[in-house]
Amino acid sequence: MNCEIICVGTELLLGDIVNTNAQYLSQKLSYAGIDVYHQIVVGDNLERLVEAISIASKRADIIITTGGLGPTDDDITRYGIAKALGVGVVLDEHSLEKIKERFVRSGRPMPFINERQAYIPAGSKAIENNNGTAPGIIGEYDSKIYIALPGPPREMKPMFEEQILPYLIQKSNYTIKSRTLKVIGVGESALQEKLGDIMLKQKNPTIALYAKEGEVHIRITSKEKNSNEADKKIKEIEHKIICILENNVYGYDDDSLESVVNDLLQKRKLTVSFAESCTGGMISSRFTNVPNASASFLNGIVCYSNEAKINILGVKRETIEKYGAVSMETAGEMAMCIRKLSKTDIGISVTGIAGPTGGTKIKPIGLCYIGIDTGNEVKVFSNIFNGDRNKIRRWATTRALDILRRTIVENL
Repeated sequence: MNCEIICVGTELLLGDIVNTNAQYLSQKLSYAGIDVYHQIVVGDNLERLVEAISIASKRADIIITTGGLGPTDDDITRYGIAKALGVGVVLDEHSLEKIKERFVRSGRPMPFINERQAYIPAGSKAIENNNGTAPGIIGEYDSKIYIALPGPPREMKPMFEEQILPYLIQKSNYTIKSRTLKVIGVGESALQEKLGDIMLKQKNPTIALYAKEGEVHIRITSKEKNSNEADKKIKEIEHKIICILENNVYGYDDDSLESVVNDLLQKRKLTVSFAESCTGGMISSRFTNVPNASASFLNGIVCYSNEAKINILGVKRETIEKYGAVSMETAGEMAMCIRKLSKTDIGISVTGIAGPTGGTKIKPIGLCYIGIDTGNEVKVFSNIFNGDRNKIRRWATTRALDILRRTIVENL
């Protein structure tokens, strides 16, 4: 079975609202073994919506719309579906009572125009909305399934997961399972070369590469008649990829680099502190996005100026005067000083030139030194990142976290 998603709303076309519904639905439908071949966005225009539904019904088994189920004149989805199918709209009394009850509970009178939300195309049925006033719609016509969902994600998602997805899973003969491997330290083109033979032979499972900032995601997808067989085939390919990429695979699916690092630290009962210059606290900020990070992350200092490096961290003045604030020597001392000052197992430092000014031939914009002190040794890594100021800072942050990850895995 295949599905087409039609998102309704002029605000989506204008970019006033980001269309997250299509992404969410595509992901969920894949778990049910349903392919999505087309996604389109239509403004609040009845004729264009009717045309979109008519085209979708010729090439898809399932047509899902989101948005346009409100009470105002520009909420046209119920009428668009009815017109495309050549049927009228009828009042669903149960839906009307539910809408009225919702207004009574809120202590507000129901405007007359909200009654419009209780109308559905003849031959379909209403889907109860437990998070808003607009009921959804589902109907089967000429072996096609038409589903209308409300636009707000807080209403659409629970309606889909609780009532639509179980229905669609029963209709599907296949299941589609996916596994995402998260890779760092290898670019997309180099990754393609490393996985050349595997990717050339792919049929089922399929392998797709998605370049992200500072990393690449490998999605392995298998379509089978049962979930266990799909999982088995995914694991076979996953094992082959890990044998090739080894430690460059840092996580899976919803893992973030910072969450993986935090888990490693806590499993080994290690603590870390950060001394940041050009990143200005970005490493600490990313790390504290992770729940329970306080067990491993004890301290972070933004030492942007030379005086802060000297007076707060304890970097020697002569080191900065001789080698400069952006140097291997300063980065190494910063890592040592933050580890000792914070009494942590590991100290991480970053100092660099993020631009757009301040670069020279010897020390260009994008040059960053990242230091790490484990108590046993101090290492400093030299990096040159491309991009604007914010991109350089983001790259440096990601690289620092990856250096920390690799150090823990390989040495601690």
